[in-house]
Amino acid sequence: MRRRAIRMTTIAVLVAVLLLGIPGVTLGVTLIWRNAIGSVESRASEISTFVEQRFEEGNMVSQVYLERYGDEDGLFPARIVLESEAGELAAGQRPGGSRTISHTVESPNATVRVEVSRDDVVLMMTLAGGVGVAVILVAFGAGVMVALNQSRKLSAPLIYLAAAAEQVGSGQTRPQMEKTGIEEIDLVYEELVRTADRMAGRISAERQFSADASHQLRTPLAALSMRIEEIQFLTDDPEVSEEAGRCLEQVERLAGVVEDLLTVSRSDSAGNTEAVPLGPLFEQQREEWERSFQSAGRLLSFEDESEVAVLTHPGSLAQIVATLIENSLRYGEGATSVRASKSGRGVVIHVADEGQGVAPENVDSIFTKGFSTGGSTGIGLPLAKNLAEADGGRLELTQASPPIFTLALNAVPQALNPSRILPAGSIISVGARRKRR
Repeated sequence: MRRRAIRMTTIAVLVAVLLLGIPGVTLGVTLIWRNAIGSVESRASEISTFVEQRFEEGNMVSQVYLERYGDEDGLFPARIVLESEAGELAAGQRPGGSRTISHTVESPNATVRVEVSRDDVVLMMTLAGGVGVAVILVAFGAGVMVALNQSRKLSAPLIYLAAAAEQVGSGQTRPQMEKTGIEEIDLVYEELVRTADRMAGRISAERQFSADASHQLRTPLAALSMRIEEIQFLTDDPEVSEEAGRCLEQVERLAGVVEDLLTVSRSDSAGNTEAVPLGPLFEQQREEWERSFQSAGRLLSFEDESEVAVLTHPGSLAQIVATLIENSLRYGEGATSVRASKSGRGVVIHVADEGQGVAPENVDSIFTKGFSTGGSTGIGLPLAKNLAEADGGRLELTQASPPIFTLALNAVPQALNPSRILPAGSIISVGARRKRR
């Protein structure tokens, strides 16, 4: 947008300068030429009139009179030649060069010829043309500077408007942006605010539904769990006690599934992204998982090559990374590496190990809810994928063997001012993870 504005403004300035400057320079050069010719003609006529008047009065014209006319200030130095019956008189310096501009006036008693150097006239025309071209270049340069200044004033509000739209798209319910004073941009921003308000209403309704569903589902499951535990405690039949224990395990697993599904629902509608630095998050994950990897005789390493913050939901990124690390610990082999790098306008986080990875027939099903090859509920990876998509990111299995999981997230633009663009909030401290299935 900025380049286009600069190009359009520069072209307009160039056309205006050329349309006014070239005719102006041409007119100035032409006027100098015509003034030189007119000066020679007028001076010759004036001298001829004076000479004729002297002859009619019976007086002669001396060298002194011609020198006086030759010494008069004119546009160019002139040579005056007077031819009469008394002979030829000349005054003034002979024009340099072989080309001259001359004019001859003949009268009954004498002939007067005035000459000026054509090279002097051409030199003055060249100087005038050079001055005109310099003025054109200065005017064009001033126009380009104005174009750059105006393009900055126009492009900056558009950058902030794009950031506000990105906030709405990533779930921020109230974009933060000051009015620019440009009517069209302010109208678009006001419409974004209205859209964000409508989204906030829907999010509030969804949150209320999630809370009601959580209460309605947890209470019966808790009561059922208590009844089964009571049966298991009161019965003396080993078979009944064993079956009650199995039922209790199924209830607990069902409660865990309900909790995970409700977490997905809340994460899809939370809409409160912030700037999350990767350094503190990696350090927290190191402290949480390093001991477990050491106990398994394996190495866990973290590396942040991006050195930028990402736009994500508080806690979501920690849960996604922890899920991938836990899966690597449970199903992978060898060293596990967590590496973040810059990719275009975003950041990608690779979690890889040296194990056999995912079987080819399971690659397309690994992110499907309920799919599991290790006896779990099959909620961990689908939940992590949904959390990533809720924050505008993407979680993929980019390599099956050895396995490499790639998490792509939006980075905070370096050209923007976070204090004006990003929502106000403290640096996120990642809390301890909960148990995952």
